[in-house]
Amino acid sequence: MRAYLASSIGVACTAALALPLALYPGPAHARAERAATSGSTQSLPLLPLASGGLDRGVAASGGDTGDRGVAAPDVRPFSLVGVVWDRPSAGLRARVQVRTRAVGSGEWSPWRELLPYEDEAPDPDSPERRSARAHGGTAPLWVGDSDGVQARVRAERTATADADGRAAADEGADGRAAADEGADGRAVAGGVRAAALPAGLRLELVDPGEAPAPPPGRGALRALPAHPVPPRPVPPHPARTHPVPTRPAPPQPVPTRPARTHPVPSRPAPPRSAPTHPAPTPGGAGAAPGAKPSAGSSSGKPSAGLPSGSSSGKPSAGLPSGKPSPDPSSPRPSPSKTTAGPLPSPAPSTQPPSALGAEVTKASAAGHTAPRPRIITRAGWGADEKIREKGHVYSKTVKVAFIHHTVTGNKYSCSQAPSVLRSIYRYHVKSLGWRDYGYNFTIDKCGKIYEGRSGGVAKAVRGAHTLGFNTNSMGVAVLGTFSTKKPPAKAVKAIAKLTAWKLGLFKRNPRGTTHLVSGGGNKYKKGTSVKLHVIAGHRDGFATECPGKRLYKKLGSVRKTAARLQGR
Repeated sequence: MRAYLASSIGVACTAALALPLALYPGPAHARAERAATSGSTQSLPLLPLASGGLDRGVAASGGDTGDRGVAAPDVRPFSLVGVVWDRPSAGLRARVQVRTRAVGSGEWSPWRELLPYEDEAPDPDSPERRSARAHGGTAPLWVGDSDGVQARVRAERTATADADGRAAADEGADGRAAADEGADGRAVAGGVRAAALPAGLRLELVDPGEAPAPPPGRGALRALPAHPVPPRPVPPHPARTHPVPTRPAPPQPVPTRPARTHPVPSRPAPPRSAPTHPAPTPGGAGAAPGAKPSAGSSSGKPSAGLPSGSSSGKPSAGLPSGKPSPDPSSPRPSPSKTTAGPLPSPAPSTQPPSALGAEVTKASAAGHTAPRPRIITRAGWGADEKIREKGHVYSKTVKVAFIHHTVTGNKYSCSQAPSVLRSIYRYHVKSLGWRDYGYNFTIDKCGKIYEGRSGGVAKAVRGAHTLGFNTNSMGVAVLGTFSTKKPPAKAVKAIAKLTAWKLGLFKRNPRGTTHLVSGGGNKYKKGTSVKLHVIAGHRDGFATECPGKRLYKKLGSVRKTAARLQGR
């Protein structure tokens, strides 16, 4: 949105009323839409004005000229205002100001600007933009609980040649001489011409309503780590180890004991003498280091010093009753390889922490993912799913995250943020005619992250946030206006967390650059391949002041922090 930023100032009451306003009779004549929880919209036409008040003879079809205004001192409560007109392609060359009356105190606010919004919109050739429901409009402005409003639209003025051949000019809406409107304007006194205003100008008053309580467990998506946390390894327990434990056996070589107790053993003697030996450890004596395959081997082959029946598969006398012999088919070190020392202990089912840590680090370096931050869902902020268009539109990927500010003002509390979102959502859908909320995500001044356009927070949902570059991108808007005001540190940190996670899903480096093809705009012609930062400001793709000078300066640190969160 181009900044008429010098204009966000209060004006003395007498000067403010210098421009005549059309008196609005009251809420009975307002076109309104009501729902129990989704709020309502009142639409008040902005009528031509003359020095004596309302002049109905000035109206003309196809685009009127002159100044417009409305005064509605008694309307139903509302919290957000905006001005819309019929065709989205028609520009508004005028200065739009409103002031509102607070509920309860009855105090009137100073005059405040409504800024242009043509740059935060669906792409020019998209069905969403070409829809018969689509309208042009200003940026919405959060004004809090109000029950009275005044609005005025002053068309830009064009200098014309006077009788002496000199140009006479009247200052335009931004304090500069306006460009020549030619035949499109309306001649006014003093040798100047007023710019033509678009047809169907009207003031929208939005009440966010009361949000229903979200279903249990659906109010927010909890934060998730980038990778599963490695489980803590369990120390091996004797009962859980390999069936042939070997460590206790080395001090008592099995073959030596029979030689001491039976100096002259005969061939039949070993089976009878086996019970007299100390019982071997569970799993058989075949695991004893230093043993030769002749003294109690359970390898499945007949031992040279035992009859063939000793390996018949029956439980050995040295095995505890009730435990089967080890399966000969299971892999086991050969006895000939165990004579030099004990068998290696079996590999545990859980890898040691060092191995898991290295594996996780390697996976992280390859994928460069970041933890998912906590995200408040649409159900969490009370989005009325009945008013949006059904279905979703997706891009192939997400290459760029465009950062915006909503220019709705900074006079909201964190507890009011869901109401602000519901108001903007309703303004986007009901007043501008878009299919859904325009931004993919929104962040409030306290750093809370909100799901925006529906379709899945992890998917490449195509939004309506950066005219000409909505394909293969996502829009992140911070609630507020940051042209002269410093953005809160919590909000800046939340931008880094969100972009690190979402861009990581699509293998994007937050400190990198990429290319997008323009769909058409005031900075790049349609079809132009444009090099952009992966985390870019709205002004990088469109000639606009968004996301505000102060927020734009923070994007360098956002890129650095997001890359660090990805492990880069």
